[in-house]
Amino acid sequence: MALNSSRNLLFIFAFCLSIFCFSQEKQKITIEYAGIGYTDENIEPGAKVFLRDESLQVHFIHKGVNMWCDKAIYYEDQDFIEAFSNVSMKQGDSINMVAKYVEYSGKTQLAYAQGDVVLTEPQSTLTTDKLYFDRTRQLAYYNTTGKVVRDSSGTITSQIGRYYMNASKYQFTQDVVLVNPDYTLNTERLDFFPDNGHAYLFGPSTIVGETSKVYCERGFYNTNANTGYFQRNAKIDYDNRSIEGDSLYFDRTRSFASATNNITVTDTLNNSIVKGHYAEVWRAKDSVFITKRALAISVQEKDSVYLHADTLMVTGKPEHRITRAYYNAKLYKSDLAGKADSIHVDHKSGLTQLINLGRFSSSDAFALARKPVLWNIGNQMTGDTIHLISDVKTEKLDSLKVFNNAFLVSKDTISEDGFNQIKGQRLIGLFRDNELYNVDIIKNAETIRYMRNDNNDLIGIQKSKSGSINIKIIEKAIDEVRFINQIDGNIFPESDFPKSGRRLRGFDWRGEEEPKSLDDLFNDDPPLILPKIKGLEDYVPPEEFVDDSVSERVEDAGKSTPEKPNKAARNLPKKEDKPVEKLKPKPTKDSTEVKKDKEGQ
Repeated sequence: MALNSSRNLLFIFAFCLSIFCFSQEKQKITIEYAGIGYTDENIEPGAKVFLRDESLQVHFIHKGVNMWCDKAIYYEDQDFIEAFSNVSMKQGDSINMVAKYVEYSGKTQLAYAQGDVVLTEPQSTLTTDKLYFDRTRQLAYYNTTGKVVRDSSGTITSQIGRYYMNASKYQFTQDVVLVNPDYTLNTERLDFFPDNGHAYLFGPSTIVGETSKVYCERGFYNTNANTGYFQRNAKIDYDNRSIEGDSLYFDRTRSFASATNNITVTDTLNNSIVKGHYAEVWRAKDSVFITKRALAISVQEKDSVYLHADTLMVTGKPEHRITRAYYNAKLYKSDLAGKADSIHVDHKSGLTQLINLGRFSSSDAFALARKPVLWNIGNQMTGDTIHLISDVKTEKLDSLKVFNNAFLVSKDTISEDGFNQIKGQRLIGLFRDNELYNVDIIKNAETIRYMRNDNNDLIGIQKSKSGSINIKIIEKAIDEVRFINQIDGNIFPESDFPKSGRRLRGFDWRGEEEPKSLDDLFNDDPPLILPKIKGLEDYVPPEEFVDDSVSERVEDAGKSTPEKPNKAARNLPKKEDKPVEKLKPKPTKDSTEVKKDKEGQ
């Protein structure tokens, strides 16, 4: 036994001495320690076997890499080693790997690990069944499903993964899932930097949390700060709302999102849509702010209502939403149009308020304060404030109220410059099938009316004053006028009625301002200049693990032993089954429906 131990020690000493002398030139694998060492010709001529002792594992090094195991077989002629059982590999102070089995070529610097593989770096831990490692490129690769665990960002799994050690970057492809306590991310490819928690998404991707869902086909997410930028069919869904735009920003911590260019915010509960080119959304406050060609659409079965202004704000809980449009606000539907400095809509009560903000300075000669105005079937109504009430169930107009300086004007059907006019302190109107059929002018009522017979011949022009007036309208024309507490009144032949007296004080015909189509809402908007979105970097296909440089190294490694199989070439990964192509968006029901909605509006 003593003789055998002496022979083993002598063998190890001689082997290590020869390796040491030769390693100075070619830097071959060096055996630092082994409890037992011997040559086993049954494995292969020249194969050297090393075993651990009771205190220490077999330890060998190569160019800064240390490896420990319970058993190793070294093929000196090919500078190739196999490590078995409790294998541990360490590179520098930061990269550690453990596995049940490892192969390593000192000529190619390629390693292959199998069985409960765990790769640890300062910010994360990778586990997989098989792992390939290229020390020259500092690249680790797996294609048998892997999992990366990081404390702050959660767990990432994928079918294929790469870890670039110099850049401290993971690249995951195929069925990528990131599970975080607050959300789950699914994507086709994820480039992840564990040092700062930055994640880049490629292809159809979703981020689903308890209260929100994000979809994009190109995106960036900061897993540390919980903020992200999303592009290409980007969409955020939350609380019966969805936000779409060319570029979306999302802050999960603040429950805040903003969008730029071609924005659509859809409220599925209230059946309304808001569009524009810049928006801010505060989820906790139930608030949406949108500007740049801002347009709110109250989608109705027969006739949608469109509201446009420089700026729109939608606030309130889903069951009680309020829309505020201010600065040159306009309202349009097929049988109704309006215009005011500000328009407020209470969707729960059906109340629409047209308001004069009173923001014009009397000292500004160029400022013109225009009263709110409403047009319906040829009738123009103006006043200091106008309230329009709709039946929220039937979606039909119910009534209107004009407060202070009420003025009702309709153009005479035949004369060139004749106008039927009624004014007073207040106006109350009633609608039937969205057409005005009854009007009450209350207090200080005045009227000028063109009287015609059944043949539309002009009988005369009526001018009168009274306490109040009741008007019946049939088929869009005044049919009956009742004067209550009449003060005076008369009917004059047209020739006896001076033209200078054919306008009541405060008369202001604004027919040229009436929007007659959806496009007319934008007629006097300033030119729209949208910011150019630089966008995130384009998709670049992942590199193959076995590239040209690896193939050359493997080929060169076998030249010294042409009569033997090239061990450096075994267990190399095959090319990925799927060809690497530019990722294309997946057609989804949601995206198709959104496109149809856009086209319909």
